[in-house]
Amino acid sequence: MSRRWIQNPNRCADEYLDGIEEFIEFARRHNPSATRIRCPCRRCNNTFWETIENVGFHLVRNGMIETYSIWNLHGEQVDHASSSNAPRVDNVEPIVDPNDQVMGIIQDAFPFASTNINQEGEDDVPTPIDSAEFEQYEKLLKNANQELYPGCKSFSVLTAIVELMHGKIKYRMSNLCFDYFLGVFKRMLPTDNCLPKDHKHAQKVLHGLGLGYEKIHACKNNCMLFYKEHETLDTCPICNESRFKMTSQNRTTKIPQKVMRYLPLKPRLQRLYMSTHNATDMRWHKKKRVDDDVMRHPADGEAWKEFDRTFPEFAADPRNVRLGLATDGFNPYGILNQHHSTWPIFAFPYNLPPWKCMKKEYMMMTVLITEDPGKSIDVYLRPLVDELKDLWTNGVRTFDKSTGRMFTLRAAVMWTVNDFPAYAMVSGWSTKGYMACPVCKEDVTSGWHAGQVCYLGHRRWLPWDHEWREKDKEFDGNTEHRLRPREWSGDEILEQLNRLDFAPFGKTVSRTRPSTHLNWTHKPMFFELPYWSKLKLRHNLDVMHVEKNVFDTLVGTILDIEGKTKDTIKARLDLERMGIRRGLWMNRDSDKARRDLAFFSMKPNDKKEFLKFVSSVKFPDGYASNIARCVNVDGGKFTGLKSHDCHVFMQRLLPVGIRHLLPEDVVKPIILLSRFFSQLTAKTLRRTDMFQLRHDIVQVLCKFEMIFPPAFFTSMMHVMVHLPEEALLAGPVNYRWMYPIERLLGELKKSVRNRAKPEGSIVEAWVQYESLTFSPPSLSPPPPLPPTPVQLDRARDEGGTPELPRRHRRASRRVFFGFGRISSAVILPPPATNSATSGMVSVLFFML
Repeated sequence: MSRRWIQNPNRCADEYLDGIEEFIEFARRHNPSATRIRCPCRRCNNTFWETIENVGFHLVRNGMIETYSIWNLHGEQVDHASSSNAPRVDNVEPIVDPNDQVMGIIQDAFPFASTNINQEGEDDVPTPIDSAEFEQYEKLLKNANQELYPGCKSFSVLTAIVELMHGKIKYRMSNLCFDYFLGVFKRMLPTDNCLPKDHKHAQKVLHGLGLGYEKIHACKNNCMLFYKEHETLDTCPICNESRFKMTSQNRTTKIPQKVMRYLPLKPRLQRLYMSTHNATDMRWHKKKRVDDDVMRHPADGEAWKEFDRTFPEFAADPRNVRLGLATDGFNPYGILNQHHSTWPIFAFPYNLPPWKCMKKEYMMMTVLITEDPGKSIDVYLRPLVDELKDLWTNGVRTFDKSTGRMFTLRAAVMWTVNDFPAYAMVSGWSTKGYMACPVCKEDVTSGWHAGQVCYLGHRRWLPWDHEWREKDKEFDGNTEHRLRPREWSGDEILEQLNRLDFAPFGKTVSRTRPSTHLNWTHKPMFFELPYWSKLKLRHNLDVMHVEKNVFDTLVGTILDIEGKTKDTIKARLDLERMGIRRGLWMNRDSDKARRDLAFFSMKPNDKKEFLKFVSSVKFPDGYASNIARCVNVDGGKFTGLKSHDCHVFMQRLLPVGIRHLLPEDVVKPIILLSRFFSQLTAKTLRRTDMFQLRHDIVQVLCKFEMIFPPAFFTSMMHVMVHLPEEALLAGPVNYRWMYPIERLLGELKKSVRNRAKPEGSIVEAWVQYESLTFSPPSLSPPPPLPPTPVQLDRARDEGGTPELPRRHRRASRRVFFGFGRISSAVILPPPATNSATSGMVSVLFFML
């Protein structure tokens, strides 16, 4: 059977489901005694081992890796000596052997430990490792060959430790709990077993697989790091603050005031090439990417292509790594009244294919800061920027497992990904005040309306002869003849920054920013990178937070929610002051003035009906959270909506729910805005669609200016006009927004065990996770699975229904998501009798 079914995007098609059956049968035939095999779905990526039944379920839900057409990891072998390209299938031994897997881990971690020293001078062969690394290699090899107890053939010492540590991380066991069970297992085994007695000794065994980190002392006031030439100082030369805390004179060790954890980037980049599959996939952006009008990857964006044209020597080797950087703060305690904030900085490679890119396994924590650094974040970026400069200039010698040769690995940062406050910290341009837009800069149109800074003037993006440019009363009372704001190149920005004089970093340094500095707070350290000023896009606007803030502003206004609406008394008085839209002015009777409900806000009965509609919506499992829990029908408002809730609400529910409750002139631009975000956040983008979105968002903002008061236009409403342009430069949004970062921060928060030292807990858990990324997952049996499509079809033919596990029964009655041969559906409520919603039918959003 042809394996073209792997490329079929419709995972419910008969061809695809028959192909899965063929693969499962192939795996059973060539691994007859294996209970688990590698899962080739896009999420597991042949890294995790699952039961054969679970593999079939994963392939239906996630799809198979598109490039995995030769099933060599499941028993298929290619006869390279034959002139034919057809694969030759041989019977092989079962491939599920934990001890063999662990030996493979050691070979990946030390790929050239046994290299002949006589070959040291050759350029295309690995060079011998130093004595310290070779000692680690020998220890791991000894533990990998040593039986857990005399006569045990299933587990070596290292295999047992890896399995147990996987369970500890997966189920977030505390060290105390792990020590208890380790002691129980040790007593259960024969007395002469070699199992470590506690977590500390188990960590020592795995130490050789880890990458480690450095502790760098910092000034208490964020003035500087005690790093390199300042490493021996005991006081900060800027604020004269002591490096160490005041302790008892009898104490022999000194306690630093503040510690930054730095995780070196070079060994983590080198590890990407220690696995054959990863090393091959790191070339995907150059070797296997399809270059057409569809943008599927950042490599399809204009910024990537312009970088290749500017630096052809770097682009010549596809193994050179393109990185993205992201940072955000979170409360490690999970308690809202705590002011402590932890700030990690992550790097992630963009060379990988879409099904691997932005996954947790390939994200690298590089810096961990113990508090909100503010604009002093550049102080903590110093070690990272120094290493990035060296990676660009000199590179690092790296062993490529796929070719078996050494090469010089270089790396470059393509852009950063941050929310709006962190954008200001990293870029050096303040995102507050009259010039808050970091793209328009000083050329933005802003003004003081209703007690806040608002951003109007979106007619500047219209064609110069557009009729709306001549209208005044419909907008802000003025005609518009200005062109759109100019675009600043990196060289122009660097030249401007070089002319400015900034105060040193630190909490104790206070200096009023002169008007000549505009909104610049400091010169970003990234400009020390030789290529930074040549990039077409240096910092990304985070679509996740933009969409959420736009949703909050829009829904709060059309529902007239107190505290969230922008149609306030101040906004009405502002309209009177401007002399526009007399219909929205305050209604004055004798000596009283009242604010009547605006035409763009729902009436009380319509609002109640809209909220009831939202609370009755059902979604497939995993598609969205239970939005009904956030609806307060009696209070007439929403509470507790998360960013993804707003994402689903904006694109799926809002256009359906308001179409009969608001005037047509208000509904049309809102529906157009919903479609704008739906197309912008798609996994694949067409350039022609992005050009159309660039036109549509200007139309939407101009129509909003004719509907809503000026107070409606916050900075988040304004920056929407720049999102299509960034999509053209950098490709799909799902590689440049904060959703993956926020999920990772949630994982880090769960790893805090010692609340007195949260950063220590986080970095130790992260390094431990890194050391096990090469290791096989825990082989504990998975929970009962729902029936496969084949089992369902057979059961129906036999006149029965397969028994579901108890926890799956309720979900299966509501919607069967991802297992059947039909698409899943979002189930909306049926038409209500004698109600305005009687014309509303059940809506199906198909997701193939």
